[in-house]
Amino acid sequence: MADYLVKSLIDNGMFRAYVVDATETVAEAQRKHDTWSAATAALGRTLIGTMLLSTSLLKGKETLTVKVNGHGPVGAIVADGNADGTVKGYLQYPHINLPLNNKHKIDVKKAVGTAGMLTVTKDQGFGQPYTGQVPLVSGELGEDFTYYLAKSEQIPSAVGVSVFVEPDNSVKVAGGFMIQVMPGASDEAISRLEKRIEAMPMVSELLLAGQKPEDILKLLFKDEEVKILQKLPVGFKCDCSKDRFAKALSSVQPQALQEMIDEDHGADAVCHFCGNHYHFSEDDLRTILAETQAK
Repeated sequence: MADYLVKSLIDNGMFRAYVVDATETVAEAQRKHDTWSAATAALGRTLIGTMLLSTSLLKGKETLTVKVNGHGPVGAIVADGNADGTVKGYLQYPHINLPLNNKHKIDVKKAVGTAGMLTVTKDQGFGQPYTGQVPLVSGELGEDFTYYLAKSEQIPSAVGVSVFVEPDNSVKVAGGFMIQVMPGASDEAISRLEKRIEAMPMVSELLLAGQKPEDILKLLFKDEEVKILQKLPVGFKCDCSKDRFAKALSSVQPQALQEMIDEDHGADAVCHFCGNHYHFSEDDLRTILAETQAK
């Protein structure tokens, strides 16, 4: 089944809750970047967190970029998201496997590291993009997205993100949730929710057991009134194209473009986000050079 995210309102507006099955989204990222287990879990969790942020904070054509750099073995992780639920992302070092942690889980904290920052840049399409930045507090990423929302967006929240990776590095399941506490939520309701989150298995375990996002909502909120606002199809999608890379090449110094023509007899570009290759022949480069010089 295709990935989807459920947006909901709980108890007449005490909470907003988002739950997503992002299995195929993370599997596609794993295939495109040939990530190994620790890298897959780190990139997957970042993509899920980015999806939850972007579908809750953005509207229209707005976009959002998440950068995680804890100076761990996987290096920097970058993910882009937008309001329609599509994401793309990559990391510096995809071929990272690590010993399991003391809970016999993939050691995401060690893979990501904790000596760094989580940075979120929102582009609303006008003026200077807004950037918020917080130190990494755990490296597990769910807690780090939670901390970002509290400190930079002033939204008390709980975020859970998880990825189950098979021994052959393929993705079995991946998903996550985000709950935002709204003004007017009672202390009793918040306390009740906190206890349920603490006792709740990881989302990947629930998905492995056949649970759907709607089932996970019921587990979190039991008898409270759950009003589903939207079921949103989500996925991994890159918007790169040869035209986009041509525009980037048009900003290169004319002398450098001429050298690509004379010495390299063309140029090749590779998209970091999806791995697509684009070849520019000598004629392509001459056209770009001519357009640049005509400006």
